[in-house]
Amino acid sequence: SHFFLLALADTRQLQLLHFCLLLGISLAALLGNGLIISAVACGHHLHTPMFFFLLNLSVLDIGFISTTVPKAMHNSLWDTTTISYKGCAAQVFLIFFFSGSELALLTIMSYDRYVSICKPLHYETLLGSRACAHMAAAAWASGFLYAVMHTANTFSLPLCHGNVLDQFFCEIPQILKLACSNSYLRELGLLIVCAFLLFGCFVFIVFSYVQIFRAVLRIPSEQGRHKAFSTCLPHLAVLSLFLSTAVFSYLKPPSISSPSLDLALSILYSVVPPVLNPLIYSLRNQELKDALRTIYNGTLLKHSYSPHPSNTQSLLTLNS
Repeated sequence: SHFFLLALADTRQLQLLHFCLLLGISLAALLGNGLIISAVACGHHLHTPMFFFLLNLSVLDIGFISTTVPKAMHNSLWDTTTISYKGCAAQVFLIFFFSGSELALLTIMSYDRYVSICKPLHYETLLGSRACAHMAAAAWASGFLYAVMHTANTFSLPLCHGNVLDQFFCEIPQILKLACSNSYLRELGLLIVCAFLLFGCFVFIVFSYVQIFRAVLRIPSEQGRHKAFSTCLPHLAVLSLFLSTAVFSYLKPPSISSPSLDLALSILYSVVPPVLNPLIYSLRNQELKDALRTIYNGTLLKHSYSPHPSNTQSLLTLNS
């Protein structure tokens, strides 16, 4: 009826410290992605394909980090390690849903950048509003199918080796360790097939960026080349970190598995990208920074002119 998760610390002081660290990380991710969503939603000049996909990515990042971190915070704060069977299944489903959708969306975003830089005359034709909506819907749908397939396959396995998971959230490799002998081979084969699909997406993204870099190198302005490289390279770095740690975590041989290694890998692919993505996509984009500044100034202006008793009395005096 339940599983026991890995305790992040043994002493109460360290548990509270981990709670504070996780709280800070989650708030940073929620704030960064929330600001991007607000800026794109409120800034009419940002209603373009690139920012539309960026809005979807921020929503996925919020969902991704909200799937694992809150439960770990709860366990650290209340000194518990249990999670219900249904809660574990829901966590596995949401992890695969958000991560699968995010990878599909990142692939689409690389195609968007490729078309805008390498084929600008065809941009409106290839990436119209209807095409963008269909692409985003396809990314979310692929994540949903990906999650249903893995969750149904994993939780249909008979478990014969207890209910203790060496991870702070429900992760399929840890659940497979509890499965009866030879019953996990089906899910393992499915993971290998999905790893090849992930690698295919990564190759497509790298190919798109190679074409972008080739076009950028022909730009006569050194400042323009520097701007393009400083934007694209961090994207590739975070994507490589996400994919390499996730694939290695799921497909590494059991002989080199250890709680500390598994914990480090899981943090690198489940916690770090949702925090870094807003920094990379917002701090290096002048349009987005201008939109955030406009929203901030508008909020201050509205607050400064809000009705106040003293202001009302002054206006009445002036009118009289």
